[in-house]
Amino acid sequence: MTLVEPDIAARVLEGALVRGGDLAELYAESRRGFSLSLDDGRVERPQSGRERGACIRVVKGESTYYGYVDGVDESDLLRVAQSVAQALRGDERRPAGLSAATAAESHPVRTRPEEVEAARKADLLRTCDERARAAGAEVSQVRIGYGESRRLVEVYNSGGRAASDDRTRVRLSAQVVARRDGRVETGTETRGGHAGWELLESDPDEVAVSAARKALALLDAVDAPTGRLPVVVGNGFGGVLLHEAVGHGLEADAVQKRASVYAGRLGEQVAPELVTAYDDGRREGDWGSDGIDDEGTPTRRTTVIEEGRLSSYLYDLLRARRDGVDSTGNGRRESFRHPPMPRMTNTFFAPGEATPEELISEVERGLYAVSFGGGQVEPATGEFVFGVSEGYLIEGGRVTAPVRGATLVGNGLEALRAIDGVAGDLEIATGYCGKAGQSVPAGVGQPHVRIRELTVGGTAA
Repeated sequence: MTLVEPDIAARVLEGALVRGGDLAELYAESRRGFSLSLDDGRVERPQSGRERGACIRVVKGESTYYGYVDGVDESDLLRVAQSVAQALRGDERRPAGLSAATAAESHPVRTRPEEVEAARKADLLRTCDERARAAGAEVSQVRIGYGESRRLVEVYNSGGRAASDDRTRVRLSAQVVARRDGRVETGTETRGGHAGWELLESDPDEVAVSAARKALALLDAVDAPTGRLPVVVGNGFGGVLLHEAVGHGLEADAVQKRASVYAGRLGEQVAPELVTAYDDGRREGDWGSDGIDDEGTPTRRTTVIEEGRLSSYLYDLLRARRDGVDSTGNGRRESFRHPPMPRMTNTFFAPGEATPEELISEVERGLYAVSFGGGQVEPATGEFVFGVSEGYLIEGGRVTAPVRGATLVGNGLEALRAIDGVAGDLEIATGYCGKAGQSVPAGVGQPHVRIRELTVGGTAA
């Protein structure tokens, strides 16, 4: 389905450049979504929605001018283009010729989720609820959520770019509450990807079982230790630490504002040689993957740390032009109502050669941080504080008691330099990344990683 014909897009770009500009861009999208949830054994009313809209952006020097409209009618697009152009005071510029939008290489979708009956989706939620409650008598509350979306985008710009993408995502989440003797604990788990219903055809209720297991384990948690300790960070959602403490500092807008601790450090050794890290928007089926970014640039794998050396930042078109480099395909936006900016896609450490068991067995006393809850990061300094949502003591090289109230306090650069072991069990989890008021799907992940020493804030006396 074509959202905007190339001849219409050409006229819109001409209108946007009537008073000059270095770059004009038309971004159009059509999206539909469906969600269903179960709370306390009751399937709630399904939510669905559709919308279509477009935006016009003109870049002149360091300034960006922007407007959007619901719908993609030519008259509305020309009106927005004219409005944006009024902000400039230069000579008319002619855009390059446009062809039909070239479809990006799509991610496989075997079963379109919108073709699966709502009753079948409701049955899935009920099965998850039953499995969670069967995990233990202390399970008191279960909430299961299902969501699907399909987003069609087209991007045309004055340099002649014409690209389109078809994006389908599916996600299942579980939140389980367990109670005992006045104590209340919560466990969560998700499964999602850039894929169709087939993602949930194999043991989807394991999502609920995992959430219940976490909640029940925390009922027996002891107070977290305090002090400088070795920390083994779990795979999958443990990658939140890399995403927040390192990844945001590699986004080029922060770097160019000198608001990142990684500014001016390209080529510098920032981690041991055993550490390599990527941002990869092309990984098949992963949550943060797309065929193109939201400026029409093909997504790719970008090596941000290679054998310990900082090797690249993450760029959109505007910041890439400022540095005289190519975009890395990281120009992303929440919707047509938002301008693009450099954002991570799927960010992760490359697998190493160790096993998780080896990393843990070499720790006499430490913390096993499986996953994280809320946290705060200051990209300009790299300082961070993270709450550990699932963690365990390591004693004598073995994982022992679950802990509650653990936080990790440190500095992103110092944490990178203190990595002394990387396992081979890479896993990518699903998350939503917020920045400047915009939220986009982001894959967070890593194999198990050991940090030689971090400050652990706990509740133990």
